[in-house]
Amino acid sequence: MPKCFNPNLAKIHRNYTVEEVALLFGIHKNTVREWIKSGLPACSEQRPALILGYQLREFLQGKRQGRKRKCRLFEIYCLRCREPKRPAGNMVDYEPMKPDSGRLIGLCPDCEGLINRYTSTARLGPIREHLEVRVPKALEHIYKRSNALVISDFSKGV
Repeated sequence: MPKCFNPNLAKIHRNYTVEEVALLFGIHKNTVREWIKSGLPACSEQRPALILGYQLREFLQGKRQGRKRKCRLFEIYCLRCREPKRPAGNMVDYEPMKPDSGRLIGLCPDCEGLINRYTSTARLGPIREHLEVRVPKALEHIYKRSNALVISDFSKGV
């Protein structure tokens, strides 16, 4: 699983050695050397190789942007599969959280895990064009029931 590194740890006005970058992010020196091989600019004419802080930050930001996946309106991001997926059977449940927003809950078609997406009630209309959205009805509270339960003493009039 690739670790997400905070690019803001690298100070832009500082130069780093391979060992300092490894200590800064808590990784092995060979990982930093692999970054250099894969495109991280380094001043390697002399030893130790120096990495400019602003270039290190730009490199890590580029890696982060490369991993981001934008979901379309009818897709939900699956954390297990690490990619946007259309819910299984094109069915989702809408669970209201606030008066103007809620959560879409569905199943991933590949790993069968739960997938969630937070959305506003205003966006439910366009989502319903692509997915079958079911809003579960809340159960009635027992004290609001007009008819008595079968095993209760309410009907005896005591």
